[in-house]
Amino acid sequence: MTVPVVFFGIFFAYPVAAIVGRGLRQDGAWQFGALGDVLGDPDIGQVLWFTLWQALASTGLTLVVAMPAAYVFARLEFPGKSLLRAVVTVPFVLPTVVVGTAFLALLGRGGLLDDLWGLRLDTTVWAILLAHVFFNYAVVVRTVGGLWAQLDPRQEEAARMLGASRFRAWRTVTLPALGPAVAAAALMVFLFTFTSFGVVQILGGPGFATLEVEIYRQTAQLLDLPTAAVLTLVQFAAVGAILAVHAWTVRRRETALSLVDAAYAVRRVAGTGQRLLLGFVFATVAVLILLPLGVLVERALDAPGGYGLGYFRALMSADGGAFLVPPIDAVANSLQYAAVATLIALLVGGLAAAALTRRAGRFTRGFDALLMLPLGVSAVTVGFGFLIALDRPPLDLRASWILVPLAQALVGVPFVVRTMLPVLRAVDSRLREAAAVLGASPWRAWREVDLPLVRRALLVAAGFAFAVSLGEFGATVFIARPDNPTLPVAVARLLGRAGDLNYGQAMALSTILMIVCVVSLLLLERVRPLPRGAGTAGALDRTGAF
Repeated sequence: MTVPVVFFGIFFAYPVAAIVGRGLRQDGAWQFGALGDVLGDPDIGQVLWFTLWQALASTGLTLVVAMPAAYVFARLEFPGKSLLRAVVTVPFVLPTVVVGTAFLALLGRGGLLDDLWGLRLDTTVWAILLAHVFFNYAVVVRTVGGLWAQLDPRQEEAARMLGASRFRAWRTVTLPALGPAVAAAALMVFLFTFTSFGVVQILGGPGFATLEVEIYRQTAQLLDLPTAAVLTLVQFAAVGAILAVHAWTVRRRETALSLVDAAYAVRRVAGTGQRLLLGFVFATVAVLILLPLGVLVERALDAPGGYGLGYFRALMSADGGAFLVPPIDAVANSLQYAAVATLIALLVGGLAAAALTRRAGRFTRGFDALLMLPLGVSAVTVGFGFLIALDRPPLDLRASWILVPLAQALVGVPFVVRTMLPVLRAVDSRLREAAAVLGASPWRAWREVDLPLVRRALLVAAGFAFAVSLGEFGATVFIARPDNPTLPVAVARLLGRAGDLNYGQAMALSTILMIVCVVSLLLLERVRPLPRGAGTAGALDRTGAF
């Protein structure tokens, strides 16, 4: 437990506290009056309102669109189910910059809808909402579907035999049982959309800003640290409340249900209603997931001289002036940073998961919840906090390349913990005890007993950490050096410059980033199967995770 606590203390709690303290402490005294001044500002009030209502709208829309798919994956067996499951999971591992760029290509300037129908409506809000649905679709499908697949179908069948209609049986029997999973999925979607940065930064423009985007603007553009500190505290309080409610729903789900083997509840498609529902899910996936990604690739190939690799070849040169190095160098930079971040995340997350497996109590549960905070607390604050806090010996790291992997590892650790924890808990403790009786040291017992049993989960955790580290944007945008940009930072920088060449190169880089993430996901799917609750699917299936 020591290493994870020290890691989070130094590279998460300390930078966040430093930046908040710098903003609220002036001339040696705390300026808590800034809280009222900032929260009373009408412009900030508008940001808070937009953050809240777009998160609520995104959550509701995601539930409506994804619930039919949760049923289809939980209850029906059909050809291509494994492939469709992988396609549905792809958006969750894509970087938010890629998602934003894909919907910019679909609904933004010169987007597909403009080309087809000549629409001139302000599609910004719809682009943001649909991008959030795209990104969080798998959260609902996996979380709700994972529980739905294990609910005993005989309870609903009994209600039907007593005269209830299919809808009434679902409403009175199945829906209450699914309540904790639906609530947990809704809370996680709300958390991700409430703290949305990359999607809103790319699609929103100056007229639309969430708390996270406003923190970035106040910090990086206006250098108004007091306002940024207040907004960080507001977001921190909101995230803490969301995680507390989420933990309550998880405990309720774990103690209130009697489950069966998932294979028992699966049936082949039969009946017009199920066929229509399956068709709706296929159509939703095609329009919501495949269409934006296809348009992204189309824009990347639509070069001035005709369809081809012109924009990809332009990435080889730095003549455009947006970079000190050719933009293609961002690919190698990102791969190297993500590899180091993955090693750090595996070390810290693996030790944290092992400690949580062997210990119990209120402190352990509290630390388990704290591991989720990097997913909700402002990454912008963390990134700028790195520059403020880690600027003097013995932690003068501002000029060091390790700063980027450390920030990325903060996002990867929760995924490692959530992937490893259920597998470690499934290991029979008597095996460790037998090894200890035979004279094995704790290290040797872990190497000889635990490691062979969790090796596959470790590989999945590594792949997941690599994918999310590769796409980290909020903190990296502050600390990535101009001569060593990462892929998300390079995409955002290109989109911020005028001209078709910069736009095309942004689409090309986003396509490369998307391909790398998809390849990572497909490799993860090949590593499976794992015990229930582990792996890419398991990290989403367990409402205690994502």
